[in-house]
Amino acid sequence: QVQFVESGGGSVQPGGSLRLSCAASGSIFSIVAMGWYRQVPGNQRELVAGITRGGSTNYADSVKGRFTISRDNAKNMVYLQMNSLKSEDTARYYCNFHSAYVRLGSWGQGTQVTVSA
Repeated sequence: QVQFVESGGGSVQPGGSLRLSCAASGSIFSIVAMGWYRQVPGNQRELVAGITRGGSTNYADSVKGRFTISRDNAKNMVYLQMNSLKSEDTARYYCNFHSAYVRLGSWGQGTQVTVSA
């Protein structure tokens, strides 16, 4: 039922920055923990950042200190600011409910992030 639309990806050089946006449908958004996930072809989709309904955040060790997740409940939006990007960050990025708190919804199309020299 809920739909997620990701945007903001692109191609950048190592050390560059991008900000991803996620527009989510549904009136329950403001009370649901959200997360950003990423997936490399052939690999498991992994949670890289999460944010609770109250604004508490958590990050995968691989992105901690470089990525910042935020949300605007009034606008049904979730953001991921990515700084100091590395080649290892190359992946397709998706937003969804935070799997540690809520059952996952349907996946959107995601947005591609490519970091290379």
